[in-house]
Amino acid sequence: MRTITSVADAVSARGETLGVSRWVTVDQARIDGFADVTDDHQWIHVDTERAATESPYGATIAHGFLTLSLIPSLSKDNYQVDNRKMGINYGLNRVRFLSPVTPGSRIRVRSELVEVDPVDEVTVNLTVRHTVELDGADKPALVADLISRNIFNTPQLP
Repeated sequence: MRTITSVADAVSARGETLGVSRWVTVDQARIDGFADVTDDHQWIHVDTERAATESPYGATIAHGFLTLSLIPSLSKDNYQVDNRKMGINYGLNRVRFLSPVTPGSRIRVRSELVEVDPVDEVTVNLTVRHTVELDGADKPALVADLISRNIFNTPQLP
């Protein structure tokens, strides 16, 4: 796990793989819960009988945004930002949903620091490419570049 403690530390970490998370199983209960929270009850996600016969995947699939929403939790295994007042989601760049996540699939997140944009001596935007890997699959479920703005307590002293 990589720890970033300052703007200078972030700059020195540019290009690094920050870590790979633990595996997490995405089950139908999680998919159904996400459908309830988002009001997205499309049959491809929640109707297991219909999906078994009509879906090209032979099963229901997790919402793409469910998979995307698991990145912040899983990436905590990969890196942390210490010595900061606060961090906020600043946005997303390229997001691609590449493979379906069916119930029972195990996923994990691989995180790479691809861009570091200092704003001032205590503030930096970090762009981390998160690749959501599917256990046993050659192709990832998702790749997303997530940007966070981090405001440190103090600048790093030489």
